[in-house]
Amino acid sequence: MANDVPSCNKKPVPDEAEKLYVSYETVHKLVRKLATHMASSGFDPDVIVAIGSGGFIPARIMKTYISRPIYAVGISYYGVGKQHAYHPTKIQWIDEVRESLVGRKILLIDEVDDTRATLAYCVRELLKYNPEEIAVLILHNKLKKKDDDFPPEIKRYYPAEEVDDVWIRYPWDAIDIDQHNDLERAQQAASNEVV
Repeated sequence: MANDVPSCNKKPVPDEAEKLYVSYETVHKLVRKLATHMASSGFDPDVIVAIGSGGFIPARIMKTYISRPIYAVGISYYGVGKQHAYHPTKIQWIDEVRESLVGRKILLIDEVDDTRATLAYCVRELLKYNPEEIAVLILHNKLKKKDDDFPPEIKRYYPAEEVDDVWIRYPWDAIDIDQHNDLERAQQAASNEVV
């Protein structure tokens, strides 16, 4: 089962931390580590499917390492009036490229595996296209009970880091990138003192 696959490493997060700040540089290094790990595992995807919006930048960086086409999907938990829904819904999908996925190896990329609901939903939808294989790649796996499970077809799960259930602040959500990077550096320094 995909849940049994070890991540590249567990990132220590200080107990008092409520947020984990991640810079673009860190994202790039995590993707490079994942590309190396994926290659050594023998998985060679034909296409990348990026879950928007958090998976877009990691997917583009991965393309630098494996030079595969990227398809983008959008999933939302919010409907009209920003009402929270209980199940994910497709807001952008790839039906027009269905033939490009049949019998292919798909690398599904998102930034975080939090509740797993979005990832599991995307996997189930992609399985309808009869791919040869789907692997899931994420920057961070939150160490907590998941709301959903992957179908048994998922044998490859690549998290770069496993982290506690904290709020992860990615650089693409930062209003002030310099402040964001300063917060990451301060957090890393504090983490190094704890370890």
